[in-house]
Order: sequence, then C-alpha cells, then structure tokens
Amino acid sequence: MNCTCGSGLSYGNCCQPYHQRLRNAPTSEALMRSRYSAFVIADGDYLFETTHSSKRKGNSKDAYLKSAKNTKWVKLEIVSSDYDIVEFKAYYLNKKFQTEVLHEKSNFRLEDGKWYYVDGIFY
Repeated sequence: MNCTCGSGLSYGNCCQPYHQRLRNAPTSEALMRSRYSAFVIADGDYLFETTHSSKRKGNSKDAYLKSAKNTKWVKLEIVSSDYDIVEFKAYYLNKKFQTEVLHEKSNFRLEDGKWYYVDGIFY
C-alpha cells in the first residue's frame, strides 16, 4: 500500500516508522508528510507529540483525533520545502463531498534532533 503522504513509497518504508516511534522524521518535509498521514489514519497522539511544546496548549490529543476523524483527506501536495518551512496543499472533502484545499506555509523547529510543527500561515 502506498503511503498517503504522496511520496510514492510504501507506508512501511515511509511514514509508518515515524508513527510507530521507531525513528524520527529526518527533515521538516518528512515530518510534514508524516503529520498529514497521521491525520489520514487519525493518530491524535502522534499529531500532539510532533507539535512544538509551546503550541500544545490549545491542541489536545483529543482535539487532533476529532479533527482527523471528521475530515476525509484526499491528497497532499508539497508546493515548496526549505530547511524549516514547508508550503503544502492538503485536499479534503467537505460535508457536501466537494474537494476543498487547505493551503499552508508551515514553520517547523528542530530541537534535540527532533522536528516539531510550530505554526503556519494559511492562504
């Protein structure tokens, strides 16, 4: 099965090792992809753990889980990726089953060898 992050790799050779905490995402883009996949499979724990500690207050594990379960994600497109900034488009189906796009430029931070999502600008 191909990974839902759109890398073209199998899930087992892409995001699954990050979701299972076997290794950390090596780049901000890899973390972005693994977070998208975590939304697809509704892994609220992973989403919470990969959010920077300074931004966790308003984002509980349950809130991430609820958001993930209430959204039908369709596709991830990476627009651009730099060291700590990833711009992406995440396609999803709204309640009328029409495709909509979440377009964001996300900021990430590397701390103690581990990447974290910090925040983003929506377009």
